[in-house]
Amino acid sequence: MSLTFIDTNKLPREATAGHGAMTEVLNETLCGAKNVVGSLHWLNSGDTFQAEAGSKHQLVYLLDGKGRIKLNNKDYDVTKGAGVYLGPTETAIIEAHSGELKLFVLVVPQIPM
Repeated sequence: MSLTFIDTNKLPREATAGHGAMTEVLNETLCGAKNVVGSLHWLNSGDTFQAEAGSKHQLVYLLDGKGRIKLNNKDYDVTKGAGVYLGPTETAIIEAHSGELKLFVLVVPQIPM
């Protein structure tokens, strides 16, 4: 295994209407990660990000900004440093409030036992 420097500021952002922009920062192409995908997401006021774990595990961490997260039909106000773990089949919706909200999302497959 070798050390890989990834300059996340130089990676292209992919814009999606109403859902901000995103770029993958951890994957097989960038650093050889075969089963893990990490991405950065930028949301502006009113933009939303739907985290759906599906059959995977997911960690969503708020790097910067303020927003609201909906878990099990309950809203929570969140700020920098907040995070949520989603197990298989769990979902969450994150919405930006004022200014830009920046998320780090890590997705790991469920490993059969």
